[in-house]
Amino acid sequence: MHRACPLKELAPGDALRLDTSPPIAVFHTEEGELFAIDDTCTHQDASLADGWVEGCEVECPLHASKFNLRTGAVDAPPAKLSVRVHEVTVVDGDIMIIESKEVPNLPPGLTVDGHV
Repeated sequence: MHRACPLKELAPGDALRLDTSPPIAVFHTEEGELFAIDDTCTHQDASLADGWVEGCEVECPLHASKFNLRTGAVDAPPAKLSVRVHEVTVVDGDIMIIESKEVPNLPPGLTVDGHV
């Protein structure tokens, strides 16, 4: 389990990147929902925490691929592979992430430990 931050420090509409391997992006939507997905776009090495969130989707800042925050599915190309979704819980006011056991989908040239 990873501690992201206190809930009060992640305002609605904001996101943050956890420096895990691979990195995880945590989103607090305008509607007040919390989501966590792999931070790296599966098309090319770009941080999804730096993307734009609308509703339940995040748009990659590099080439506009969109990912569903609930399922990790690709909602718009050029990405073809989904990202992992992680369980989010709030414990004693802190956002906690339970990392998925699935194998991550990473863009070409990237490994779980970084660049090849």
